[in-house]
Amino acid sequence: MPIPMDRISNMPAYSPYYPMPPTRYRNVRSQVVYFRADVSAIDRVLPAHFEPSEDGFCVATGLSVPWSSNYGKFEESVLTVRCRYRGRTGYFSPVVFLNSRGSIPAGREIYGVPKVFADMKVAMDERVMYTDTVLAGTSVLSIRSTMQREASLEEMTKLQPNWRLKVIPRADGSGPEVMQITDGAKMRSDITVHVCRSGEGIVQFNPSPIYDLCDFAPREYYGAYYLEMDHTDGYDEIVHDFLHQDCPDGAP
Repeated sequence: MPIPMDRISNMPAYSPYYPMPPTRYRNVRSQVVYFRADVSAIDRVLPAHFEPSEDGFCVATGLSVPWSSNYGKFEESVLTVRCRYRGRTGYFSPVVFLNSRGSIPAGREIYGVPKVFADMKVAMDERVMYTDTVLAGTSVLSIRSTMQREASLEEMTKLQPNWRLKVIPRADGSGPEVMQITDGAKMRSDITVHVCRSGEGIVQFNPSPIYDLCDFAPREYYGAYYLEMDHTDGYDEIVHDFLHQDCPDGAP
């Protein structure tokens, strides 16, 4: 008998490409480096309705997922910038690099996370953790950090609200089918932190013809953190739907 339409979550209809949330993650290792970039660089990657923070605050994150219930094993790097939306200060990630076939379409289609494929290497060299994000043979985002001091989550900057811009085009080419701002601040639950350490870190960007971030060259560093943790990711909150609600500031 045909597959009922209300039972189809994604394609292929008879065997969906990825499971729907929640997703459980175990023993995720991540490094986080805080730094300041030129405000003009942040402004370049922000969609309309967002304004860059005047302090140029940015976060580079590299992580290794050895096991996840929905996507298996993968590595990832993220650039996050501080910004303002509707008068609130929050955070936006203009691009997320990773080497997971299943997580990329799920992240884009469910949450609006701008995930793109890259060759990734996340490892330790003695006491330095490093993440290399490689496109066409060049490391477009390189993160290096240490972890020599004990720390706690309370010391770290909370990246909330955590906004994304979800865009899915129409099949007939007449514009977007979906255009929403979502917030992932409440998606995470069942968090167990096994290790939290702090140290120093550096970030390097190299020019690339695609996803170029070289104008984010750090002007100042604010420290680095290392985490080992388990958590569960659920669903985002839809903050604004541009195709079904009036724009908050009247702009298209």
